[in-house]
Amino acid sequence: MRFGSLPITLRQLQYACAVAEELSFRKAAARCHVSQPSLSAQIAELERMLEVQLFERDRRRVLLTRAGEAVIGRARAVLLAAEDVVDAATRHGDPLVGALRVGVIPTIAPYLLPDLDPALREAFANLQLQWTEDKTETLVAMLGAGELDVALLALEAEIGELDYVKIGEDPFVLAAPRGHALAARRSAVTPEALADARVYLLDDGHCFREQAADLCAVTGAREQGFRATSLTTLVQLAGGGDGVTILPALAVEVENRRARLVIRKFRRPAPRRTIVFAWRRGSALADSLRELAAPARRALAVATRGG
Repeated sequence: MRFGSLPITLRQLQYACAVAEELSFRKAAARCHVSQPSLSAQIAELERMLEVQLFERDRRRVLLTRAGEAVIGRARAVLLAAEDVVDAATRHGDPLVGALRVGVIPTIAPYLLPDLDPALREAFANLQLQWTEDKTETLVAMLGAGELDVALLALEAEIGELDYVKIGEDPFVLAAPRGHALAARRSAVTPEALADARVYLLDDGHCFREQAADLCAVTGAREQGFRATSLTTLVQLAGGGDGVTILPALAVEVENRRARLVIRKFRRPAPRRTIVFAWRRGSALADSLRELAAPARRALAVATRGG
C-alpha cells in the first residue's frame, strides 16, 4: 500500500458517481447540494489529476467514457469502504444504536414483521429500524450499493457473495380448495402427488416462484396461465378455482385465516426455504448483525405456529 498523498478526494469521487448515475451535471449538483459550477470544477480537476476523460458532455447529454466506466466502478467501491470506516468508528461503542436499514422480500414481510419488528425493538431499545420491502434481486443490489445494512432473504435464491446468519427453515405446504382430490387426503402428501395438478404460481422475479416452479417441473405439475403478484392473490385464485397452490408455512395463518383452502403438509423431507439475515461481505456491522438472529428465530417460531 502506498502512503504518499493522493491527488484525489472522496468528495470528488462522490461528485463523479453522482454524475454517472444522473447523467446530468445539473441533477448531480442538486443531489450533492452544491452549485453546478462548483461540481463541474471538481470533476474537471479529478479528470486532470487522473489524466483521463471520465465524461463526454455537450448541451444535450452526458455519457460515460470507457475510462469513466472503469474509474466509476472502483470509485463506488472506495466510497463504500469509506462508509464502512465511518460506521465502524461511529458504532464502536454500541453498533446496534441508531438507524438500521433493513430489507425484506414480499413473501416474508407481511407474515414475519408483525412479530419481528416489536421483538427487535424490545431486544435493542435504541435501534431505529427502517424497513424496505422489495424483490430479492433489488435488495441484493441495494446491499451491494450500501443502501441497506442487512436484509431478510431466502438462502435458496441468488444472493451473490453476501454473508449471512441463518434464522430458520420455512417448509412449503400444499393449499387446495375444498372438494379437490388433493384436499381429500388426510395425511401428508408427497411432492409426486402434484403430478398433473394445475398449480398457481407467483410472477417472475419472486424467489419463491423459482422454488415452487422447480418442484412443479420435477413432479410433472402444470402451471396455470395466470401468474400472481402476491401470495394473497394465489390463495384467492386457488380458493375459487380447480387449481392448487404452494405456500410457505409462514404465510398460512394470515392467508388462510378464512379457511377457504385445505392445507396439507408435504411428507418429510418437505421442500422448504431457509430464511437468513444477509449483509455485504466486509460490513463493519457484521458481528453486531449476527445478534439479530436470536430474536428473529423466536419471532419466526411464533409466526409459523399455525402453519
